[in-house]
Amino acid sequence: MDKFNSPPAPGGTKIGASLMARHHLEDLWLRAASAAVLIVASVGTLVAGGWLFTLFWLLGALAVHWEWQRLIGAPLPWLRSFGGGAALCASAVLFRLGQNELAFLLVPLAAAFAAWAAGRAFRLWAGFGVFYAGGLLLAVLSLRQAPFFGSCAIGWLFAVVWGADSMAYFGGRLIGGPKLAPRISPGKTRSGFIVGVLSGAAFGALAAHFWPNVQARILPVFLLGLAAAALAQGGDLFESWVKRRFGVKDSSRLIPGHGGLMDRLDGFIAAAIFAALFGLARGLPSVAAGLLYWQ
Repeated sequence: MDKFNSPPAPGGTKIGASLMARHHLEDLWLRAASAAVLIVASVGTLVAGGWLFTLFWLLGALAVHWEWQRLIGAPLPWLRSFGGGAALCASAVLFRLGQNELAFLLVPLAAAFAAWAAGRAFRLWAGFGVFYAGGLLLAVLSLRQAPFFGSCAIGWLFAVVWGADSMAYFGGRLIGGPKLAPRISPGKTRSGFIVGVLSGAAFGALAAHFWPNVQARILPVFLLGLAAAALAQGGDLFESWVKRRFGVKDSSRLIPGHGGLMDRLDGFIAAAIFAALFGLARGLPSVAAGLLYWQ
């Protein structure tokens, strides 16, 4: 039977489908299902902590690194992926063993190797890919390391980035309006950006304030959330620009409805690196405390 002439299903689903199509939400259910699986895994490993948390984010960093090295189309992709992947694995183990300096040192060494293997035309791209994946891994491990503030810092990041991402999606499609960066990402609107940034900051401030035994002050954490949410949106645009630069639609097809893991983590990577650097710069006993502890 022709799907356009089929009788309406009970409950008015035909009307619902037309509304979904009108607001460009046809892929909502697939995106939601994929996101739900990632959220459950992320929260579960956050609660578990320890080596399970490290392994989860190591796998994520390895996938991001593989997708990046594959995306740029440089020579010797498997050699670059193997070299960078080995360095990421070693960095994760060293960090867990308390050898933080050595863990950080391996990233630029692996970046130099990837740059050499990629050849002159792709050196900067290949080397940056190692820093991109390594920055994700070492940022989340640094934030989670503190026994008291660590889980709250990662939870705050989840609230900010997921809140900004989901509300920007709905805000952009339901409100519409001028495009944010039409040459880079034609689907993104200014309204979605504003709704996403404000929502992400609000969700993050509330999560930090009501986290058990933390109760962070809302105003400084909210302002910090604005910066992190804006950078998360910027990270999304950056990845879109990179894909356009190399003529690629998705970084891979690992996640139904989202493309690759890099497509899903682009905003989180930017926000996590910012949060770790900000927390480190404050000079408190832990990176996570530097992010959330305000007198």
